[in-house]
Amino acid sequence: MYFRIVVYGLAALLLGAHFLRAGNMVFTLICIAAPCAFLYHRRYSLVLLQIFAYGAAAVWLYTAWQLVQTRQSLGQNWALAAAILGAVALYSVLAGLLLNSRVMRERYP
Repeated sequence: MYFRIVVYGLAALLLGAHFLRAGNMVFTLICIAAPCAFLYHRRYSLVLLQIFAYGAAAVWLYTAWQLVQTRQSLGQNWALAAAILGAVALYSVLAGLLLNSRVMRERYP
């Protein structure tokens, strides 16, 4: 169970770093505070955390799309940046999927 929480916490910190780089402190603080929902042992907290993780994946994919468009217009290489952001998006999806396990459902009725 702790492995799942650590994976999720890292995904939230990655998204928080993304928003911090953009200068958005409100979303940065939300990302940092999101794993605190694990302290509430209710099913709705897991659902909220999963929605957050899948939303994070959407943010990463949108950012990758914007970066690819920008780099293509400038004639720069874009494949590596797209691969990295795609991997981070997959990691966020994995963090959300790990919350569907039997162990988590038993712990959060």
